Amino acid sequence: MTMIDRKRPFGLTLSTESAREIAGAATRIRRRPEDGVGLVVTPNIDHIAIIRRSAAMALAYKNAERIVCDGWPVQLYARLCGDRLSRVTGCEITSELMHMAPYASWQRFCFVVDTETTADAVREWARRNLLADACATIVPPFGFDKDAAFCAAMARSIAAHGTTVLIMAVGAPRSEIFVDSYRAMLPPCWAFCVGQAVKIELGLVLRASRGWQSVGMEWLWRLIQEPHRLAKRYATATLGFSAAIVEDQLLGGLRTVGSGR
Repeated sequence: MTMIDRKRPFGLTLSTESAREIAGAATRIRRRPEDGVGLVVTPNIDHIAIIRRSAAMALAYKNAERIVCDGWPVQLYARLCGDRLSRVTGCEITSELMHMAPYASWQRFCFVVDTETTADAVREWARRNLLADACATIVPPFGFDKDAAFCAAMARSIAAHGTTVLIMAVGAPRSEIFVDSYRAMLPPCWAFCVGQAVKIELGLVLRASRGWQSVGMEWLWRLIQEPHRLAKRYATATLGFSAAIVEDQLLGGLRTVGSGR
C-alpha cells in the first residue's frame, strides 16, 4: 500500500485508545473543575464533510479531548497517511460505558436523546444498574440547537444534575456543537457524542450483523433500513469527504482542526 506522506489525516490527532480504555477512563476518573469538559468525538465521513462547511463543528473538533477513528473510510485514509489505527466506533464506546456496572457512587449520568421512547428505555437501563437516582434524561425539541435560550437552560440543567458522564445522542453536528459552545456552563464531565448508538445499545434500532461490520458495509445496512432519511445524507457526505481528502493533500489540513489525544 502506497503511503501518503502525512502524519495527521485532516489535521486530526486520532486516539490510539480502545473503546474499553476510553469508557474505563470516563467511569474511573472524576474530572475536576479545572479539567472542564472532556469531549469525545467519533468522526465518520459525514463528520469530516460537515467540518468543511461548519466552523463551529471544526472548533468542537479542535477542542475535543479524544478523537477516535470511527468510520472505515476515515480509518483507510489514516492508514494511507501512515497512521496504523484500529476503528473505535461510537457504538462500541457506548456499549462499554453501559456495561461497566457497578458504577462508583459519585457517577451521575445524563442522556440527551431524541424521543421519550428512548428516554424511557434509558431510565429502565438506569433502574437495572442501580442508577435510577443518578441518571437524568433530556429530550430536546427539534431544532433546539437554533434556540440559544433553550441550550443555555439545558446546560444549566445538566450542571445542576452534577453530571459526570454526558451522553449526547441527538446527532451531528448538534451534539458536538452544543457541548463545545456551552462548555463554560457545563459541569466537569466526560461528554460523548454518539448519535444512534444509544438506541442501538438499548435494542430500539437493529445494528448490522458482525459480518456486515467486518467488511465495512454497516453503512449499507443502515441505508437499506432507512433509505429516505439516509440516501441524500450519504451522497452529500461522500462528496464532502472526497473533497476533504483533496483539500487535505493540497492545503495541508482541513481547517487545521483537532488536537485530540
